[in-house]
Amino acid sequence: MNRQQEFVLRAIEERDIRFIRLWFTDILGYLKSVAVAPAELEGAFEEGIGFDGSAIEGFSRVSEADTIARPDPSTFQILPWLHDDKELHTARMFCDISMPDGQASWADPRHVLRRQVQAAADQGFTSYIHPEIEFFLVDSLDTDGQPPVPTDNGGYFDQAVHDKAPDFRRHAINALEAMGIPVEFSHHENAPGQQEIDLRYADALSMADNIMTFRYLIKEVAMRNGVRATFMPKPFADQPGSAMHTHISLFEGDDNAFHDPDDEHQLSSTARSFIAGILTHAPEISAVTNQWVNSYKRTVFGDEAPTAATWGLANRSALVRVPMYSPGKAASRRVEIRSVDSACNPYLAYSVILAAGMRGIQDGYELPPQAEDNISELTRRERRAMGYRDLPTSLEEALREMERSDLVADTLGDHVHEFFLRNKWREWREYQSQVTAWELRTNLDY
Repeated sequence: MNRQQEFVLRAIEERDIRFIRLWFTDILGYLKSVAVAPAELEGAFEEGIGFDGSAIEGFSRVSEADTIARPDPSTFQILPWLHDDKELHTARMFCDISMPDGQASWADPRHVLRRQVQAAADQGFTSYIHPEIEFFLVDSLDTDGQPPVPTDNGGYFDQAVHDKAPDFRRHAINALEAMGIPVEFSHHENAPGQQEIDLRYADALSMADNIMTFRYLIKEVAMRNGVRATFMPKPFADQPGSAMHTHISLFEGDDNAFHDPDDEHQLSSTARSFIAGILTHAPEISAVTNQWVNSYKRTVFGDEAPTAATWGLANRSALVRVPMYSPGKAASRRVEIRSVDSACNPYLAYSVILAAGMRGIQDGYELPPQAEDNISELTRRERRAMGYRDLPTSLEEALREMERSDLVADTLGDHVHEFFLRNKWREWREYQSQVTAWELRTNLDY
């Protein structure tokens, strides 16, 4: 037993922890959990917790059902308020999934990201990520297919004090901070009921864990405030959708590999090639960064959502933006990827983003000229005339791009790649088979 495991066991005894929740995600990013009693945790560290992998979306076939969840003691945190009884303390740890022979499961999204983080480390880089996570607060999620009712009528940066959950963000930030997830900013976003909370940067794997914890806590805090939270990319047809703008930087030791003081924009050749990799491979990774049918309602019909593979300095309509908040500050040089939405599986999304950027660095991709136009106001014909490559406009188009991509297949591994495609094609077929209210209003009297 190592020191981290000993620390966890000691903390559980000293803090009188009654339940330990072991978390992991399926391939689509749904959080899974198994609870163990403190007396069973030492055995879980040594042997893991066995479960039926064939019952988890995309994990294994029935003939390979035996799967093991191994708790990662470095992720141990006490959950702030799962019970009204303050004495019933509960903690959580994320798990790594393995097979009975001890090999890491190729179906484990956490393992997919760990492989990509290691690939970057082999090139001398450590990746740091800082997401801006948007979501909506609504009265109820039980709407029988009708649009939900937002909890307020606020707009960008509004100080809403008369809405239905005036203390929500304060309670949410307290809960996040209590679990060791530092918050940089929080504010009301553009649409009624829309919120944004920005997490302070962390390494890629820790940040993916933090995002899964974030989504869980936000939903819990919302319920305790008498409302509900949704990370659906675009729940309202006439309002902007919810993105998860992701800031990324690569460091070589203590040095920011994206910063070059001699460049006119302080962008190193490494940063330029990284951006070029994202632009080149953006269409083929879109199905992972924007994994739902609804995701493309945001990118096609949303304000400031990217529609073409472009980059720019402080250009919020571009796919990749280079923030200019702190010019000359080496540590803050980073790139912001604006296509990602809040309903992705963060382990897989960050895996393909890092893979695309690293491919650009390894192969020395050339960065095209930056876009200075408002891309969202250009027609498709105008974008093409200016040499901009369109992003997929539907899940179907994104899946076809993904099917042709060796980069995505290599990054996800055969098992995750195959299952993801099979699951998403089923989603697309089910969506296509629907007869919508718009069609009935438009065509029924023909």
